[in-house]
Amino acid sequence: MTKEKFNEAIDFAIDGEKEAVEFYQELQQKTKFQARKEMLKDLENMEKGHIVILENIRSKGFQEITVKQVTNLNISEYIVDVKPYDNMTYQDILIIAMKKEEQAQKLYTNLAGNFPDTELETLFLKLASEEAGHKLQFETLYDEHILKEN
Repeated sequence: MTKEKFNEAIDFAIDGEKEAVEFYQELQQKTKFQARKEMLKDLENMEKGHIVILENIRSKGFQEITVKQVTNLNISEYIVDVKPYDNMTYQDILIIAMKKEEQAQKLYTNLAGNFPDTELETLFLKLASEEAGHKLQFETLYDEHILKEN
């Protein structure tokens, strides 16, 4: 793989993570409850962490990358998408976040398929796994606080 292709792939992933950071910043402005803002701030920081990982790979090269298997509760695949709005409910925040993480997971999985048998494939599978982990967090909260309350 050429250095140019490598940098294009890293740039694409960084741009996606920056979009996720902005997305979670916007959601923080749309909720009035401090606990929800803090949860969204934590997500913003996780996405910022992905940017750091990607920048480090660009500057220092690949270190040992392990891809974890993550449980999928499949909740987000069966609920209708919600658009952000002011003073969102906890349920809607969870739905939006689940859907966002599901999309990111699919994107990274698809990117990995473009680089078979390379370090980039492993990197993108690792990022897909991390996004799946975020999705699982939201699905678990949704299961515990929304589904079990109804």
